[in-house]
Amino acid sequence: MSQVPLIFLIAGEASGDQLGADLMASIKKNHTVRFAGIGGEAMEEQGLQSLFPMTDLSIIGILGIVRHFFKLWKHLTHTVKTIRLMQPDVVITIDSPEFSFRVMKQLHKRSQRPKLIHYVAPTVWAWRPGRAKKIARFLDHLLCVYPFEPSYFEKYGLATTFVGHPIAKENVSENEEGRDPHLICVLPGSRRSEIETLMPLFKKTIDLLKRNDPDIRIALPTLPSVEAFVRQNVQDWSVPVDIVMGNARRKTIFQKAFVALAASGTVALQLSAARLPFVVAYKINTLNAWIAKVLIKTPWACMVNILLTFHKFGFLQKDMRKEIPTPWIPEFLQQECTPEKMAAALLTLLHDKKTRSRQLKAMEETMGLLQSPPDIAAKVVSTFLAK
Repeated sequence: MSQVPLIFLIAGEASGDQLGADLMASIKKNHTVRFAGIGGEAMEEQGLQSLFPMTDLSIIGILGIVRHFFKLWKHLTHTVKTIRLMQPDVVITIDSPEFSFRVMKQLHKRSQRPKLIHYVAPTVWAWRPGRAKKIARFLDHLLCVYPFEPSYFEKYGLATTFVGHPIAKENVSENEEGRDPHLICVLPGSRRSEIETLMPLFKKTIDLLKRNDPDIRIALPTLPSVEAFVRQNVQDWSVPVDIVMGNARRKTIFQKAFVALAASGTVALQLSAARLPFVVAYKINTLNAWIAKVLIKTPWACMVNILLTFHKFGFLQKDMRKEIPTPWIPEFLQQECTPEKMAAALLTLLHDKKTRSRQLKAMEETMGLLQSPPDIAAKVVSTFLAK
């Protein structure tokens, strides 16, 4: 191997690309290293020449994998072959477990192989807990973004480190006085299917809120891929709707709006970082809902509720809803996802200072739980470079 260590990284989505870029920048602070692998624009800015376009791996769901099976298999074979030829000191895969773990399993079979690190643990605490034991067989180290995750993997002998969540870096408390009491942020999701289901319910919710405040306005952040569909859906809304594009404008809205109505997802932590009080809603078809009910092990859908529940009780179980009948973030899922219930919860956040204060305190505590010592992920990687 070369005297200058070689690190091979693999990211398959935009979030992983940013994590990879941040990790590369941290490593370079204290080490002279070479990088190779697969990534997007952020990682390329840090010096990576991607083996092929990262977007080739950005495939969602079982149907997407089946549809692009031969292309993915070709990339998998090419990636493993390249790693064997380059002989890196460390291979780091970032999220995208469908592709990442297949690469790692093939590399693990070799007698002479690099150290294998995966960044962002699979959500075994939510569903398919058996994955923890399986990945412990072929990984050398796991980097987690949630503080309660290590215990799920360490019991199977896998070295695991909580390295903090990137959202915690945006932990800036906003002044409540600077918010517009008539501005509501609406976030119906990033997938067309989500928007199609939730938008009619959100429209009726806003109609109910308008009865209380005729001056309300809506800011609706969205993505280019669904912008046209969103615009079509808000044409007949009874209140002004500002379609918001781009991260900078999105963050501005998070700082100016008074409450948010959001589809369940990763946006919950972004809203928490901005200290924008919100409610969570989600609805899927009956079959998928039944499957989710059988498979999912957590008592809540919102990550804020999950983090605080584990922090206060030390474990997660479905029946914990009895212990916490009123979650920190109101959740309206499936049959509970009605305009009447969502409007009532939003009105409470708009006018009840005590309820609003409770949620703001929960957001502050959540961001604190996601913080970790700086550059800790890079320090873990460094221990393998020194060997």
